[in-house]
Amino acid sequence: MSLTEQVRLAGVVGAGGGGFPAHIKLSAKAEIVIANGAECEPLLHKDAAVMEHQAQQVVRGVELTMQAVGATQGVIGIKAKKKQAIEAIGAACSGTQVRIHLLGDYYPAGDEYDLVHTVTGRLIPPQGIPIQVGAVVQNVETLVNIAAAAEGRPVTHKIITLAGAVRHPVSLRVPIGMLYRDAIAAAGGMLAEDSVLCIGGLMMGRISENLDTPITKTDTGAIVLPRSHPVVQRKLKPASVQARIGKSACDQCRYCTEFCPRYLLGYAVEPHQVMRSLAFTATGEAHWNQYAALCCACGLCSLYACPESLYPKEACDASKQALRAMDFKWSGAAPTQPHPMHDGRRTPIQSLMRKLSLEEYDHHVVLEDLQLQPDLLVLPLKQGAGVPNVPRVKAGDRVRAGQPLGEIPTGQMGSIIHAPVAALVESVNENITLKIIP
Repeated sequence: MSLTEQVRLAGVVGAGGGGFPAHIKLSAKAEIVIANGAECEPLLHKDAAVMEHQAQQVVRGVELTMQAVGATQGVIGIKAKKKQAIEAIGAACSGTQVRIHLLGDYYPAGDEYDLVHTVTGRLIPPQGIPIQVGAVVQNVETLVNIAAAAEGRPVTHKIITLAGAVRHPVSLRVPIGMLYRDAIAAAGGMLAEDSVLCIGGLMMGRISENLDTPITKTDTGAIVLPRSHPVVQRKLKPASVQARIGKSACDQCRYCTEFCPRYLLGYAVEPHQVMRSLAFTATGEAHWNQYAALCCACGLCSLYACPESLYPKEACDASKQALRAMDFKWSGAAPTQPHPMHDGRRTPIQSLMRKLSLEEYDHHVVLEDLQLQPDLLVLPLKQGAGVPNVPRVKAGDRVRAGQPLGEIPTGQMGSIIHAPVAALVESVNENITLKIIP
């Protein structure tokens, strides 16, 4: 059986948040494989934990991917400040064709466009993907899962970080489907009763007020913050309010654009022009919307650059949604080189932490081997890009650890889900709920 088929059957997806099925990338041909260990969301440390504790598997995953795509180079991008990860990965790379590329401590170093340019000097075409410049990029945990798939082991667990307003910030290996409520209990519980979850981080993650949200294959962790935290208050404002504030207060200062990482790479992303769409309709709105087409939704414009605390990122999100409805295709020129101030305007993580009022939560976090035994697991049928699983089980069935719970229809893109542990199927709807057998 080919590695591509092994990875498909194991249900491997991008574990850094993207969720793209890994077997599709393995079907391409590339010159270089890049392992993304940049991990630039403030307070999250799951990739560092993966590299420190599973270095051999990371490097093995890179080697297997290189063989599959015919690459001659394998590179692992790690921030220079991650000393323990560098030491572990460096030892694992010894005697292989895989090397380390040190990255600066800025946000968003993990953006594929930025990472590919930093490692190779190449600029991905607008609205393009890394393979168009001869590169395949995989998150470091995805590569661990590829190595496991080659040995016949499916994706059933993942590593996450729980940080912020919790009593014991920690990284944990958890079964997929575990509820955040149970995971937070393992981190000592919340410091404030009215806290909310910033799943996937404060910059590009999503806010959830539901502690019973299940952990999926793509989750990197959650920042727990009091509802009164200024960033939480911003994110909880309705879209209509955000737009109304932007329409009335934006003075076109351009800071959102001048700090935009895609603009600094040379792409035609100009959030300050997108803000003008809030005051236009019909053809006027469509004209300004196109300046959002290449936005990566990193959130720097809204949460760092704007001196008036407006919402240019959210305006870009709305514009991209409108462009998708129009089936808009970018037709402008591709960048040939970054902006002259590309290196000088990168946003240091410590500056971002101060701006986000996160410094009090900046603690040393390590991976702890806790034996987590939740009573219930809730596995969404869709965990990543593509279509949901078609269930292969029904209520009342007993399943074994590693058993496929669904399947992806032939010719469709998606990822198979598996039972993390032996359990009883309690219900099947848009989720498969498993009751753990004592």
